[in-house]
Amino acid sequence: MLTIANAEMAAAWDGEEGAHWAENADRYESAGLRQWARLADAGLIAEHDQVLDIGCGTGRSTRAAAQLASLGSALGVDLSSRMLEQARERSLAEGIPNARFEQADAQVHPFDEEAFDIAISSFGAMFFADPHAAFSNIARAVRPGGRLALLAWRELPRNEWVRTFLEAVAAGRELPVPPPDAPTPFSLAGVERTTGILDGAGFDSVNFEPIDEPVMFGRDADDAYAFISTTGVVRGMTESLDEATRAQALANLRKALAAHESADGVLLGSSAWLITARRR
Repeated sequence: MLTIANAEMAAAWDGEEGAHWAENADRYESAGLRQWARLADAGLIAEHDQVLDIGCGTGRSTRAAAQLASLGSALGVDLSSRMLEQARERSLAEGIPNARFEQADAQVHPFDEEAFDIAISSFGAMFFADPHAAFSNIARAVRPGGRLALLAWRELPRNEWVRTFLEAVAAGRELPVPPPDAPTPFSLAGVERTTGILDGAGFDSVNFEPIDEPVMFGRDADDAYAFISTTGVVRGMTESLDEATRAQALANLRKALAAHESADGVLLGSSAWLITARRR
């Protein structure tokens, strides 16, 4: 039986937001490949490892982890049934038998205790309603001395990609600034706060490595606009605008994307953390 503690996030990710990600899985999976490569190349996943992937989405990180843990396995968990359906299909198509997927709220899911050598997350662990409870639950699933490796966004002002989108469609309004403790993409940005959460959950040796790599949103401006204009952040910022103002906001977005067009696609700057720790 699926137990949900984070009802608001479940409604989004197992609803419209998750459906959008599933429908655009190739775009979302390719956007953060440079960031994932930094985690994959860090030597944190060994070939015999049992890996737990938190907020796995359509499964790119789980499949990659399963390939690194070629003599072990990887379990990906997520709130979104649509994304997990994609994850299973892609794993089967790519012939990765040691990757499996389960719909679960990692904040409360009864994982087998000390069953995993490492818990990872590729931008999927920032949305817990109660991060203290969530990371304590994850810690119980990791063996003593086991590892934690998280990719998480740093502060909003450091991330050109989201700042560009918001500024383009602001239409004269003040840009929203999420509270640091709210379940948003930036909830693990603060070093002191995140260290405290992980320490209280049973992890030590917490380390933060900055990753400043671009994110790719499309082959060219038209391709990127066709995608970005349908995302939740743009829909949310434009749905209350009148028709003329909304048209101007979207034109501003198209212009901003064109300004970042390059031979390698539409690239915008990003700043993330690779957060690592060990279970006490």
